[in-house]
Amino acid sequence: MRKITVLELLSNHRVAMCSHVRESELKNSVKEVYNNWVKKGSCLVEMKIWMEDITLKLTAGVIAGNRRKNVNDGFREAFKPFFDLMGTFTVADAIPYLRWFDFGGYEKEVKKTGKKMDDLRQEWLNEHKRRKNTGDLVAEAEKDFMDVMLEILDDGTNKILNFEADTIIKATCVGLILGAIGLTSITLTWAVALLLNNPRVLKKAREELNTQIGGQRLVEESDVKNLVYIQAIIKETLRLYPPAVLVPPRKNIEGCTVGGYHVPAGTILFVNLWKIHHDPQVWPNPWEFRPERFLTTHKDVDLRGMHYELLPFGSGRRGCPAISFALQVLQFTLASLVHAFEIAKPSDEPVDMTESLRFNNVKQVPLQVLLTPRLPSEVYGRL
Repeated sequence: MRKITVLELLSNHRVAMCSHVRESELKNSVKEVYNNWVKKGSCLVEMKIWMEDITLKLTAGVIAGNRRKNVNDGFREAFKPFFDLMGTFTVADAIPYLRWFDFGGYEKEVKKTGKKMDDLRQEWLNEHKRRKNTGDLVAEAEKDFMDVMLEILDDGTNKILNFEADTIIKATCVGLILGAIGLTSITLTWAVALLLNNPRVLKKAREELNTQIGGQRLVEESDVKNLVYIQAIIKETLRLYPPAVLVPPRKNIEGCTVGGYHVPAGTILFVNLWKIHHDPQVWPNPWEFRPERFLTTHKDVDLRGMHYELLPFGSGRRGCPAISFALQVLQFTLASLVHAFEIAKPSDEPVDMTESLRFNNVKQVPLQVLLTPRLPSEVYGRL
């Protein structure tokens, strides 16, 4: 399934083929903000929610199809509790035999949330099956991941390793969507917060966008490769605030020695990314937000698991397979936001950067931002 997913959705070729979906959804989001500004004269946006909505539309569009106009409504209701529950600590986590009592009702809520998620995924899958059965052919470039999975798994009627194909399709799709929403929305929220607290960096990002894009059109995905400072901002954000503080648990198959400690085979390992990314022996002034480090002293350090001092996506065979997709969404979304709008704090107070005490590194305090169009009105009118 990992090979199928990488080949049919997350390869560089497939990511490029789906660029029209990302561009369309992002331009629609920009237009919505602009229309709200026209109606109200100002636009105060909660960034975390806005980023989640954009990420949902971008991801669900390539996985379940951007033909679904109401994808956001049912999805948010069904999936929002998942992220809250995922980071919740329960008594049973420390004292397993107390799970039977379900203190706080978390297990009941998990089952309820799981049922909602499954119902929505089944609805999407049934729509794809009906469309295919009625002969509604879809061009190769317009196919979403569910279309491809149905073709590979024989219309969802066969079994793989005693699992129904429908179960495999739904499980794979939900894993991809949840992973994408969690990583990208969290990282983008931190990036905006860091820019607001560092006006010098924000100004430099705008200067690059003005030089590379100008003021007569919006950013297109093909522009991202030329926006080296935007890329550096994303790298520095992922260094300071990796979406997952710890790499998901791994088990070593052979004994080894690390830092003078013997680690027996079969040990459950948690890699502390946060600690690695703030190591002063590797990163001078590790608490400082300085994207320029990735254009000078650390310009050769990449994010793809080859350099162990920066591992936001993990490394090796079990590293995140969606690196190319995630980086494209992160860079394109941030560039579009900074280019299309002036972003400002509602007050003169610095943005609160308190982190939540969870496995996923979420900003604890909501981030409200004033957005004001910075391009000529005819640019937005063409959307």
